[in-house]
Amino acid sequence: MIVELLKAGLVALRDYVATHVLTCLVPAFLLAGAMVTFINREAILYHLGEKASKIKSFSLAGVSSFFLAACSCTVIPVSSGLYYSGAGIGVAFIVLWVAPASNILALVYTGSIIGSGMFVSRIVAALLMAFIVGGVMSAVFKGERREEQRSEGQNVPRRIIALRDLVVLALILLSLLLPNYLARGGAYVYKVLVWGAFTAALAVYALTLLPTERLKDWLRETWWFVRIIFPLLLGGVFVVGIIGKILPEDWVKNWLGGNGVVASFLATMIGAISYFATMTEAPFVKELLKKGMGEGPALALLLTGPGLSLPNWLAIARVFGVKKALVYVPTLVILGTLVGVVFGNLIF
Repeated sequence: MIVELLKAGLVALRDYVATHVLTCLVPAFLLAGAMVTFINREAILYHLGEKASKIKSFSLAGVSSFFLAACSCTVIPVSSGLYYSGAGIGVAFIVLWVAPASNILALVYTGSIIGSGMFVSRIVAALLMAFIVGGVMSAVFKGERREEQRSEGQNVPRRIIALRDLVVLALILLSLLLPNYLARGGAYVYKVLVWGAFTAALAVYALTLLPTERLKDWLRETWWFVRIIFPLLLGGVFVVGIIGKILPEDWVKNWLGGNGVVASFLATMIGAISYFATMTEAPFVKELLKKGMGEGPALALLLTGPGLSLPNWLAIARVFGVKKALVYVPTLVILGTLVGVVFGNLIF
């Protein structure tokens, strides 16, 4: 039995490394380091910092996150890079939630295989949860002092990033997003080819036009994120593989019927613990719906499956701090359960 569990963990780890590290995590870490290096911290503070309008900053963070196709682990370097560039805690955690829970790629796929009703519900629920999460995190940690918050708001430069540096971020984003968009239905090697083309363009551009010191700063910041986050992600994925082996599938199916509190809570917890790469949650939920799963719990699982995971918990605690993880994760579990009950009984 122990050997089987270890094999399950190793298989999960092998699959994760084989299909996520190169085309997902590498550009995500590069993007995080680039944001810290190239983005004007004072301008970020002006537009997305704690003193900025919550309606403006939360809306900007929520809407822009729809276009970032990332899983719960891949998004952590991006969100933490934004946070350490000066963005408010609420903004950072909105990005942390919306990008994996309701990115445009996952939304379109959900609509195509489950239906337009679930498509629209996923958008509305993700945004509602995002604003609540952002508000909770901002309220709980409003007294937190950070070096980036010393500005008095006077003579703050409005330009967030120079055009030359913006091209760097754009090329990284293309290498992160386009493998999923352009090679969605093909073999993984096609994703690698798309990623490789844009990564090569990025390397040529950076080596040609970036000053050596700025390039070193960027790589130094990128390595910081890799060193802090990557080992925890690997350990978490290994544990999730073991959990998936232990958890009886029949038990899951029997307890997820209807739209009650228990079913929605169980669906939320299964999603919150398990690891789903973006888009993999939709076919899984569709299969459970065929076998009697309630639509409310299905929505809860669609949101928390890609939006949370055990590796995600561990990495958040390491990067943002244990206190923030202890507020963020239970808040989303409660909200996921409520969404399942409310949408299941009133919308579907």
